[in-house]
Amino acid sequence: MMIRATHVPVMLETVVDSLEPALAQPGAVLVDATVGLGGHAAALLEACPNARLIGIDRDGQALELAGEKLLPFGDRVQLVQARFDELGQILDAQGAPQVQAILLDLGLSSLQIDLAGRGFAYTKDGPLDMRMDDRMEVDAAQIVNTWSVDDLTRILHDFGEEPHARRVAQAIAAARPIATTGELGQVVLDAMPAAVRYGAGGHPAKRTFQALRIAVNDELTALAGVLPIALDRLGAGGRLAVLSYHSLEDRMVKQAFQQACQTQAPRGLPVVPEHLLPRFSLVTKGATRPSPEETEENPRAASARLRVIERVLEGEQS
Repeated sequence: MMIRATHVPVMLETVVDSLEPALAQPGAVLVDATVGLGGHAAALLEACPNARLIGIDRDGQALELAGEKLLPFGDRVQLVQARFDELGQILDAQGAPQVQAILLDLGLSSLQIDLAGRGFAYTKDGPLDMRMDDRMEVDAAQIVNTWSVDDLTRILHDFGEEPHARRVAQAIAAARPIATTGELGQVVLDAMPAAVRYGAGGHPAKRTFQALRIAVNDELTALAGVLPIALDRLGAGGRLAVLSYHSLEDRMVKQAFQQACQTQAPRGLPVVPEHLLPRFSLVTKGATRPSPEETEENPRAASARLRVIERVLEGEQS
């Protein structure tokens, strides 16, 4: 029997308002490249009756639940299990060389957080897994129990921005074998200085779990791969919206968007030829944050940042 998860889509109204203008024309194609449990996709299909959806997710369990939620939209929906940096091949296979809107919601789904057996949450004791796609060979247990202290230190520092990375890596190596998320959380807690263990700022294992999850799923490589593809596949007037949940992701999105909006003309040129004009324009000036009311109702939205960009001219991106 399929397990249900409580699902509250982050910044739902803002996302719909941001992408709806690009989906008004008949035959418009929406790509939800992280369809998750289908919350954003359902709201966009409801608001945009002319649009059809290509929904992508790595997580087969989430994709099955999304299919149930999106069943009322019938043949307007096509779901694909894949990593989102395979976007180009997926769109070619679907006969959609250009699309009108793309959404990337980079956070974990409620299913992944709420089910202890998935191994993502330090607040729930379960096996050290953290794979978004259970067909993958490497899980968190393999990294925790076999990687060197130097390699653990690197990912904790680079992916978790953990200030005590080496201290935590050494504690993990000394405690092996570690079998569950609860054991790992306790190891990290015990490794921290007293001021961190008993101070404000949430559970000290948060950064370690983030780093391991990113490493297991190669998330930053996938994000770096999908951003240029997504920009390239937008038609004129098309929009890309990205929801990020930590600074590493948001920084990559910000830089990609800024670069896409730059002119290729030399500085000081009095008249800029059309082929050197920027192909994209920022819809959001900076990152949009959830309202205090949403954060109070859905604490998981607290770290969210939304950036939206629009293609204003045809042609290859610079």
